[in-house]
Amino acid sequence: MKNAESVPQRALLTLEPIGYVRAPLATKVEAARQPRAACGVAARIELQPGRNFEHALAELDTWDHIWVLFWFDRNEGWRPKVLPPRSRTGRKGVFATRSPHRPNPLGLSAVRLVRVEGLTLHVQDVDMLDGTPVLDIKPYVPYTDAIADASSGWLEESAQRSPADPVAAFGVRWHDVAVEQAEWIERRTGLAPRERATATLALGPEPHAYRRIRRETNGFTLAVKDWRVRFGVTGNAVEVAAVASGYRAAQLARSAGAGAQLDAHREFRERWS
Repeated sequence: MKNAESVPQRALLTLEPIGYVRAPLATKVEAARQPRAACGVAARIELQPGRNFEHALAELDTWDHIWVLFWFDRNEGWRPKVLPPRSRTGRKGVFATRSPHRPNPLGLSAVRLVRVEGLTLHVQDVDMLDGTPVLDIKPYVPYTDAIADASSGWLEESAQRSPADPVAAFGVRWHDVAVEQAEWIERRTGLAPRERATATLALGPEPHAYRRIRRETNGFTLAVKDWRVRFGVTGNAVEVAAVASGYRAAQLARSAGAGAQLDAHREFRERWS
């Protein structure tokens, strides 16, 4: 029997955010699954005043990428097994994944540092949500942080892989009417369904809980917030045929005058009914 004094005691660790993310992504559905899939997404990290962080930031602007350690503050509980978007063989242990559903909801992202202005870090390639608490910042050091010959773990189960990504990307082609519909939605609502759907479908069109894909009688449907992207699949090619409202006509009729969000769906249905 082990000596009781040799058994580590559970301790309460107190963490205090050093700042918060200010980003255009407001919900988990909007966020990319990894920073590289969020290429070009700009954000700010605003550090807390009155804590001498001005001095802590000295020389950070000599680096062009940084590690951001943050808290998944919108997750409740954790799961010992999860289904990652790129898994082709079922659930994996959470410690073998980058899932946010962890015993301690810590996140780690490498982002591009654009510039530092006072206590504000301007960054890009951000997969974090607006208001995310930031716990620490460290420079990304290429010679020690990038391990060229590291394995890709269970991602290597894929039969097709490339040096850049162990899972082969699907080609995604949008039909003319689908492009017209997606552009209309972006102009009318600010949501960019074409960009987001293309990034999701390039990972694979199979029905998946995280990607909100459903198999229909004729093809598949991907949910992008409250819009539906309809597509078919031939081999490694995805053909996006159309975009549709996620609301039925009867739902929109019952909720007449309920706000600008539903007005956009009514106008859409009238235009492409």
